[in-house]
Amino acid sequence: MLHYKIFATTRDGRVLVTGGKSNHLHLWCLESKQLLRIIQMPTKVRAVRHLEFLPDSFDGGSNQVLGVLSQDNIMRFINIQTCKHLFDIGNHEEGISTAAISPNGRYIASVMQNGSLNIYSVQALTQEVNKPPPPLVKVVEDLSKDKLRASKLTMRVTSGRSERPWKSRGSKTQTRVLKPQVNTSLENKENELPDGLNKKRLQALLKGFGEYPAKYRMFVWRALLQLPENHLAFSSLIDKGVHSAFVHLKDEYPMKSRKLLRVLQRTLSALAHWSAIFGETPYIPLLAFPFVKLFQNNQLICFEVVATVIVNWCQHWFEYFPNPPVNVLSMVENILAHHDKELLQHLINCNVTSQLYAWPLLETLFSEILTREEWLKVFDNIFSNHPSYFLMMVAAYIVCSRAPLLHCNQTEDFEYFFHHRNNLDINVVIKEAYHLMEATPADIHPQRMLDDFIPLTKGQYPVFNKYPRFIVDYQTQERERIRQDEVEYLRERQLVHEIEAKAVQRKVEDEAWYRKQELLHEAEEQRRKILLQEEEKLADQRQRLAAVKRELKVKELQLLDAARRRFLKYQQDQRQMELKRLDDEIARKVSMRERETAATVQDVEVRQMELESQRQLFEQQLVKDQETVTQEVKGEIDASRRRADLEEHLVQRLIEVDRDEDRKAQVLAEESLAKADQKCIDTDWRIQALYKQRCDDLDREAHYEEIAKLLHDNRVKEAELLKAMKEEEDKRWEEVTEKRAQLEAEQLAVAALDARRKQFLEDEMNDAIDLAEKLQCEDGYFERLRDLKTGCVQQDLKFQQVPREAQNKSGYVCLNDLSTESSAHFSLDRRREDLECRERELMAEVRELRQKLTSQARATYPLPHFPDTKWTT
Repeated sequence: MLHYKIFATTRDGRVLVTGGKSNHLHLWCLESKQLLRIIQMPTKVRAVRHLEFLPDSFDGGSNQVLGVLSQDNIMRFINIQTCKHLFDIGNHEEGISTAAISPNGRYIASVMQNGSLNIYSVQALTQEVNKPPPPLVKVVEDLSKDKLRASKLTMRVTSGRSERPWKSRGSKTQTRVLKPQVNTSLENKENELPDGLNKKRLQALLKGFGEYPAKYRMFVWRALLQLPENHLAFSSLIDKGVHSAFVHLKDEYPMKSRKLLRVLQRTLSALAHWSAIFGETPYIPLLAFPFVKLFQNNQLICFEVVATVIVNWCQHWFEYFPNPPVNVLSMVENILAHHDKELLQHLINCNVTSQLYAWPLLETLFSEILTREEWLKVFDNIFSNHPSYFLMMVAAYIVCSRAPLLHCNQTEDFEYFFHHRNNLDINVVIKEAYHLMEATPADIHPQRMLDDFIPLTKGQYPVFNKYPRFIVDYQTQERERIRQDEVEYLRERQLVHEIEAKAVQRKVEDEAWYRKQELLHEAEEQRRKILLQEEEKLADQRQRLAAVKRELKVKELQLLDAARRRFLKYQQDQRQMELKRLDDEIARKVSMRERETAATVQDVEVRQMELESQRQLFEQQLVKDQETVTQEVKGEIDASRRRADLEEHLVQRLIEVDRDEDRKAQVLAEESLAKADQKCIDTDWRIQALYKQRCDDLDREAHYEEIAKLLHDNRVKEAELLKAMKEEEDKRWEEVTEKRAQLEAEQLAVAALDARRKQFLEDEMNDAIDLAEKLQCEDGYFERLRDLKTGCVQQDLKFQQVPREAQNKSGYVCLNDLSTESSAHFSLDRRREDLECRERELMAEVRELRQKLTSQARATYPLPHFPDTKWTT
């Protein structure tokens, strides 16, 4: 299936050409909507990019030359009727991107692929088209008989100087052959035609084949007639418009083809503008019609062919205007009298003159009695011979029709015979015409009276005045006078009709006016009576209307009052509904704010409870630490009392200390994790609140940004607090480490003092026991023993005071001493209290800051209602 991509139409809008991705072009008839033909482009063409017709001023809009731009960037111009490739522009090295043709069809502008702009002259491109094809020369001469002669003839046709290379220095015979050619150059020049043709050779070709090839007939005719193709002169004639003599041509010669009628009218008008005689000659349309039908696509050629035929083959036709050319008809009659006296005598006996048997053939140029092919064959011979051959052709036709003419006796039969086609071999007629040309004596030969062929002049057409000008001018004047008289008569008749119409109209108007006046009088009387009756009725109606108006007024007032009350009630209802709506809105907002406040308070309480639980946990941890320290101290005292288990207690104590450190680190990590979770929860809550508030009301964004800033400052402060707590913890651990070292040193010193004290006590106890044994016999044994024990206790207290003073001086603490234990408990309690105080202060500051921010936010921007949030830890 062919997909169309581009199309073009002729200027008259009758033919449509389409193309696409193929080398086929489809020609469509837009009037009948049928496909006329398919044109196949060369195989090099695979796709068609652009189509455009080449305009021609003389083709009546039926463009014949089509430009086809293909995928190889070459634009080929073809004739859509003959499917002949005329010329092309562009090549593979310099391809064409796009092209456009001027409206007058003289120039072609193309944009090349390299960006340059080329302008081509159509006249220069078509010069090669009008040259004769090479096969024509080969047909004229028989190359097998004399090749050298043919080659010399061909070279002489192209250029006369080409004979020189055939000369040789030692050959005189060739030089003698060339001399006759130089002497006969004038004779050959007379037979030479434009575009390299020769009239003698064309006549030989015509005698051999009887006609010219149909493919080259128009080309040969143009060469034989030597048409000048005066575009400007013809354009000036066409621009004068339609001649007045041919305005109503379609009434005299009705035709189905509008195009043919239009071309015929233009050609005849151009002839009439060229010479006035052609506007007065009645048979000019019959004479020009066959050429118009033949050259309807090129009006310039058509006009010049007709003009050339009139100037050369219609010589002396217009000398006896408006009568038929008696002199020309007498020539035909003389020829017929010389060659067939019997036939001429029969025509005379039947009262048939040359105006009846010769003039119909002349004025129609044989177009009525011959077919197209016969007519073309006849005019091939007429154009190739002397103008007198045309008259010989008429005489030959009559002579060849001798038999049927001798059987005709009625004038109507002769008229019918010379106005209709007959069963006659045209080749026989042509041969008879050539026989008459040769056999006719010179004294009656038309060649003696007729001039040789004279082509039209170039640039401007020759003046044609071979006619009785006074008669033509008189007829023109008479026709103009008659036309003016007709116009005046029509104008006067139109005036008379108008006057009569006006008189009749005035009479009708007068009668109508009188009837109207009578009717008006009658109507006036009736109206008076009717008015009296109507006035009476109107008075009664006015009274009734007044009563009705009063009733309507009362009803209207009642309706207005009811409408006013209803409107007031409606307004009250609307106001109540509005107040109710506002109350509901306020209550909804209050409840929403209360819920939000309650939720916020609950969140704060939850946070407070979490902080309180953390504080209690921390206090429990401190208590545990205190109990651990107390247990350690008790363990140390027990270890001091249990000297054997001293090392074991010391190891256990170190292990417990390590466990306590791990536990403290774990507790601190848990606290940090809890605080981080709390902060994450607070941050998530704040982010969610800010996001919902931003979505609900964009105007509160600045306020929430301030809250976020304050919260950021709060987090910074909390971070600083954690940092301070970590620093304090590090300091405490450092103190613990130092005190451990001090404790170890004190333990060594206490162990030494304890050893000395125990040794001293053992010695004293031994002395006391010895003394008690000595004093057992005495009476105051028990009293002395009690005093001794009391003294031992006091001495023990003294010994205990001495190490304490030494310890105070040296900075060591004894674990077995009660004061050391109490001081240790006191220092731990004091540090715990300091930490609790600092923690309470910081938490109080955080609570106060949060409460301030919450109260400020609630006072400035009421919080929207949030859905219930599930808090997870």
